[in-house]
Formats: sequence, C-alpha cells, structure tokens
Amino acid sequence: MTTKFDTVDAYLASFPEATRTVLERVRGVLHDQIPGAGERISYDIPTVTAAGKPVVYFAGWKNHVSVYPLPDGDEAFAADLAPYRSGPGTAKFPLRKPIPYELIGRIAALLAEQRAP
Repeated sequence: MTTKFDTVDAYLASFPEATRTVLERVRGVLHDQIPGAGERISYDIPTVTAAGKPVVYFAGWKNHVSVYPLPDGDEAFAADLAPYRSGPGTAKFPLRKPIPYELIGRIAALLAEQRAP
C-alpha cells in the first residue's frame, strides 16, 4: 500500500537524507522557475502549481528522481533531455550521477511558459 502524505514536507521527510537533499534542491529549482509557485500533493507526489493549477510533478524513488511532464522545446533542449527521457512524459535522473539541476530548471521554465494563459 502506498503511503499517503498531506504535505510536500512530509513526503520529502520520508526519504533517506541523500535522496531528500536532492529532492529539496529539485523543489527549490522548480519554485525558482515558476512565477508565483505553490505546491501540494497530487497523485501522491509533490506538485508545483501556478495560480492553483499543476505545472510540474516530481518524485523520489530508490535509485532516481523523476520530473513530469516534459515540455516541448527546441532541438538543443531535446538533445539535452534525451539521456534522461523515460517514456514520452517522464525524465529520470539517476541518483548515482550528478543531477542536472540547470536542465530541471529549463523543464520548469518551459512548462510554466507553455501553461501561461
């Protein structure tokens, strides 16, 4: 059975320290790139919102962290994202390798731009 969390803080606290540190930095990067960002738990994972609507989700796993969905972008963005793409709408970032926080920021900025009214 999946553990249900009421807050993003409770979700993050459920992870080992090394994973939690990565997730907290991902959280900060996402918030930095989404104007007026808020957050909540949706689909049992952290969700960063704008104007109360979901923009991007992130999650921790045993061996990686994930960010969903993936925005459209130019060829350079697609090439940078390719090593991390896992299916059409998911990026997986292995915990055993350096996390590309700048790329995660680009994902968030593009999603915010594409979801803007």
